Amino acid sequence: MTSRIPFLLRWNDNDQYGHLNNTVYYEAMDTAVNTWMMRHCGLDPAGDVIGLVRASSCEYLAPASFPDELEVDIAVARLGTTSVTWDLAILRAGTGRDDALALGRFTHVFVDAAARRPVPVPGRVRGAIEARLRLGG
Repeated sequence: MTSRIPFLLRWNDNDQYGHLNNTVYYEAMDTAVNTWMMRHCGLDPAGDVIGLVRASSCEYLAPASFPDELEVDIAVARLGTTSVTWDLAILRAGTGRDDALALGRFTHVFVDAAARRPVPVPGRVRGAIEARLRLGG
């Protein structure tokens, strides 16, 4: 089971080569995951526990450019004690993972917002992931 979050492109997302700049793919993934956690887990980005990105990667498979309509398909590769590794695909709206424009992963480590020390994945995040997303992607 996965979840899809739309990502609207802007005119200035295109670079001088006429396609999306590589940083936009990371923006799409980060925006989608945080939107998903805020909607489905009640995560407060200004709360006592926050998710910080520890590692990220992106494999670019095909170009996109404004005004393409994109979606980020969200699954979970690993759900650990203090971290989540997200398994992400950037797609043209309405297409499947077999037609992905890019495949990405990033790992959130959950930390106490003040001390910046790892804490267990919040129960509401763990519960939403287990109920709504495919694990082990």
